[in-house]
Amino acid sequence: MAGSPRVGVLALQGDVREHAALLTRLGAQVELVRRPEELAAVNGLVIPGGESTVIDKLSRSFGMQEPIRDAIAAGLPVLGTCAGLIMLADTVVDAIEGQQSFGGLDAVVRRNAFGRQVESFEAQLDVAAFGAPPVSAAFIRGPVVESIGPRATPLAALPDGRVVAVEQGALLGLSFHPEISGETRFHERFLARVEGGHSVAAA
Repeated sequence: MAGSPRVGVLALQGDVREHAALLTRLGAQVELVRRPEELAAVNGLVIPGGESTVIDKLSRSFGMQEPIRDAIAAGLPVLGTCAGLIMLADTVVDAIEGQQSFGGLDAVVRRNAFGRQVESFEAQLDVAAFGAPPVSAAFIRGPVVESIGPRATPLAALPDGRVVAVEQGALLGLSFHPEISGETRFHERFLARVEGGHSVAAA
């Protein structure tokens, strides 16, 4: 539709279709991004869940690593879920040898912090920025934010205090999968950032 935000979903690997469907439902023009010229045509990017090691390798094979790093440095709004959070983190703990991230998010993130896929679970999270009702969050072999630098802000944590959602300027990283549980508010926050030149007020 005319005037709707033009956003990309990094379509190298992972749950690309779920994000694209949710963003389309929210009124965005969605482009699947695999090449630098496709990245240059969008005003925001979603890095989906999947395998961070595979996304890393494919991003380098497709010549996408440096363009994404440059776009993040230039202020492109980016939403990363699960593996996408890992790809946004400046530091990744328990990475495989040679694994790299795009970086930009002033945080230390641990891969597979919640164990194997059979240990997946859902949790209700209180997010002050959203108010009621709580967020229904699906964790599938998710990472966890072990520590946050001064440039980043936690948005949500589990009852035990482990941070599972963090934002920094135009970047928003989640340990879980809102696109699977039907939670739209994180995508709406991302789109507001895209439409407003990422000038969403901090929580």
